Amino acid sequence: MFVAMGVTDPDPTWRKNAHEWFSSRLDDPNYHFAVVEVGGTVVACAVGAVRDAAPSPAVPDGRDALVNNVSTAPSFRGRGYGRMAFGSVMVWACELGIRRAELMATAVGRGMYERAGFRDTLFPAMRAKLV
Repeated sequence: MFVAMGVTDPDPTWRKNAHEWFSSRLDDPNYHFAVVEVGGTVVACAVGAVRDAAPSPAVPDGRDALVNNVSTAPSFRGRGYGRMAFGSVMVWACELGIRRAELMATAVGRGMYERAGFRDTLFPAMRAKLV
């Protein structure tokens, strides 16, 4: 996933930080972690997170879902496993009454997201590193 996103030299502390982050949210109902296993090995995953933002005309209650970390192990791609994990997150969000979801798509995943109803927005994400 990170290679597809152009991240080639990540800070080595990310693994420890990620472990702590995921562990502290496993039982939080505002997060959904979907994994697909084949023969006892995790081959695909996806994460959903409820975001609490100011209400707006597009999201009157201010809640939406961020979908991220959708990934399939390279040797298992093309078999629907990523779609299963992604679908699990989308069902979870709908069951919570979330009316909008957002994600950042790689070229590989773009078609799957478009088939699920995702579209480009007029205001794409911008980022800045803060020191």
